[in-house]
Amino acid sequence: MIFTVAIDGPAAAGKGTIAKALAAHFGFAHLDTGLLYRATGRRVMDGEAPVAAAENLAADDLARTDLRTGDVGKAASEVAAVPEVRAALLQFQKAFARREGGAVLDGRDIGTVICPKAEVKLFVTASDERRAQRRHRELVQADPSLTVDQVLADLKERDARDAARDAAPMKAADDALLLDTTDLAIDAAVAQAVEAVGKALEQGRG
Repeated sequence: MIFTVAIDGPAAAGKGTIAKALAAHFGFAHLDTGLLYRATGRRVMDGEAPVAAAENLAADDLARTDLRTGDVGKAASEVAAVPEVRAALLQFQKAFARREGGAVLDGRDIGTVICPKAEVKLFVTASDERRAQRRHRELVQADPSLTVDQVLADLKERDARDAARDAAPMKAADDALLLDTTDLAIDAAVAQAVEAVGKALEQGRG
């Protein structure tokens, strides 16, 4: 069975959590496409040129434990604005999406560019303030001096860059189901996503 779930949205909205839950529930493979850009950004921080970093990306790069820092997130957003970088990573994502057994991909351009014909598309969002609070809880453990205002400023800067870039800007697909997690518990958001995927699977069998 080939079945693709495309999940898009800004940072810290909950798309990764929902993607992992869907993959576990239905037995699908999961790809956090942002990790590809974070790993590429990390290689650039280490001195490599952006396109070369993307072309030379290896499994070991995705397993690094230092990919979730704010600095790497900023580097990821910057390399993601380079069309040649996106092209280098495009085929890997497309092949993963159509693998046998089903796949869930989360990122910023999955439903619009990577998998425009995905069987299910979700766009997960939340208010800037709520997302900043969530991301601050993650990052403050490594940097106790970090403030919510700093995280909020970084998120807004990244959102603006991701939405304005010429190459595959972040936006909801026209046929995506919108999940606003500002005041929605993660269990409730997951339940809505599971229902949407379940219906699509039933329709596919019908």
